[in-house]
Amino acid sequence: MGEIRLADEFILETHGLTKEFAGFFAVRDVNLRVRRGHIHALIGPNGAGKTTCFNLLTKFLKPSAGQILYKGQDITAMAPADVARLGLVRSFQISAVFPHLTALENVRVALQRQHGQSFDFWRSKTVLDKYNNRARELLNDVGLSEFEKTPAVEMPYGRKRALEIATTLALDPEMMLLDEPMAGMGHEDIDKIAALIKRISAKYTILMVEHNLSVVANLSDIITVLTRGHVLAEGNYAELTKDERVKEAYLGAGHG
Repeated sequence: MGEIRLADEFILETHGLTKEFAGFFAVRDVNLRVRRGHIHALIGPNGAGKTTCFNLLTKFLKPSAGQILYKGQDITAMAPADVARLGLVRSFQISAVFPHLTALENVRVALQRQHGQSFDFWRSKTVLDKYNNRARELLNDVGLSEFEKTPAVEMPYGRKRALEIATTLALDPEMMLLDEPMAGMGHEDIDKIAALIKRISAKYTILMVEHNLSVVANLSDIITVLTRGHVLAEGNYAELTKDERVKEAYLGAGHG
């Protein structure tokens, strides 16, 4: 009984997750527990092992040791596509945006994919139109209704990231993994994407990788700080800003 309750409470867990590259431990003995329905941030200075950890969770890398559980199921040896089918989806993984398609067309392609259709651009218009209503709902969810007819290549950077999130949502995930969703953005875009992530977190569990502590300050329920491949500290923002080890890791390594 206890195990069932645990799997219900924690949607994603790792036990002793480790990745070694020729004697160098990029990730070492990481134990993560992501609570269902929460925004969980994985942060740390550059070189802390965040990207490696993220690539292990999304099955782009194979762990040297340790275990990954999703909804109580061991997914350590599973392929990325199989994990995605279980509802654990990495944004910017499957959802590459087609630059010359409009925002609506991009989301529609993702919806076709979700329903087992191939990229049949030549299919009859009626077949494609059945995806339009849902595509418009998703564009509305991410605040992109006005960009419906705009080719992705012409959209501002922050709006393009929102479109990538919309195409990820089209895959109907239960849990979303976001890889530095604010990278390369100005303040205005950061605020918009932060508000968007907060809004969609009502329906999805979110794990996001970020290097900037202040970006996740108001967004995350729980923050795990990595440094040199291991977990340095975990808690909410208020707790972590008082933690001398966290201050030292950031000030010592720089925010870079």
